[in-house]
Amino acid sequence: MVRAELEGAGSHGLGRLPVYARRIREGRIQARPRVRVERVGGCVLRVDGGNGLGQVVSYRALEAATPVARELGMAGVAVRRSNHFGAASFYCQIACQKQMALIATTNSPPGIAPWGGREALLGTNPIAVGFPVKGGPPLIADLSSSVVARGRIMLAAREGRKIPEGWAMDSSGNPTTDPEEALEGAVLPFGGAKGYALALAVEALAGVISGASSSPEVGNLYRDGDPPADVGHLFILIDVGRWMPLEEYYARMGRLLGRIKSSPKARGAEEILYPGERRHRAYLANSREGLRLEPGLEAELRKLAVVLGVAPPGAGDRRGGERVDR
Repeated sequence: MVRAELEGAGSHGLGRLPVYARRIREGRIQARPRVRVERVGGCVLRVDGGNGLGQVVSYRALEAATPVARELGMAGVAVRRSNHFGAASFYCQIACQKQMALIATTNSPPGIAPWGGREALLGTNPIAVGFPVKGGPPLIADLSSSVVARGRIMLAAREGRKIPEGWAMDSSGNPTTDPEEALEGAVLPFGGAKGYALALAVEALAGVISGASSSPEVGNLYRDGDPPADVGHLFILIDVGRWMPLEEYYARMGRLLGRIKSSPKARGAEEILYPGERRHRAYLANSREGLRLEPGLEAELRKLAVVLGVAPPGAGDRRGGERVDR
């Protein structure tokens, strides 16, 4: 969550902490899950997350997959009985630190209507693909199947502001700029029918193959009274050094990115970035300067600290949405 905040992805950042804490206290998420890993055979692993936090379960799944990928060149891990795992890019970063590539998918509670429908039946189901890069940040493409991550609509609702046209429709199928109506209705898929097709494909990978719940049966973390979410993930970890010598791989990747970054710029563009560069620059800047939390979120976190009996940020912070030192 902190990493997402530092990268400017507040939709997957500290705003998620209060609901995580509430569900753990209620017992809907296990704070100390029994995560069971089974190597089915060859490069195939299955993980039962024990209803733990998605971040915990996913980290352990990648830990288990790493030696298998080293041995065979790749490993596939299907995860069930998990929860919201945050930003998919985070797991790509972990893999890239090990000089590995990763494909990461997850399903999620209903958020997208089938193309031509108005009822939210599919999650916003992201997919992320990460590749290590020598001398630069990893190449990480992390995208939701929807026009925008549902977390950004939640963020707008919390901050009391409208959302842009073209993001969502209400429960009657009408376009809306009201985030509350959007959360009751459906987020629009990106690229029309293409986004819907991608959401359905991710659902088959992360929900069906894993043995987890498939949307719309996935429990909603934000809805009181729902059962445990039983979110599914699917990771494909690739040891690029088993496919070609690492120096050859890095040289080829460097040439590819070099051609892209040096290509002619469109009118008004100052620079051509590859996926992952903007996120990395935000991370470096915010790590140096500290995070500036939105005042409503800061107040919510301070209330949570009181409820949990822990000390809120101390002398290194200032109130009112100003700097909070790490």
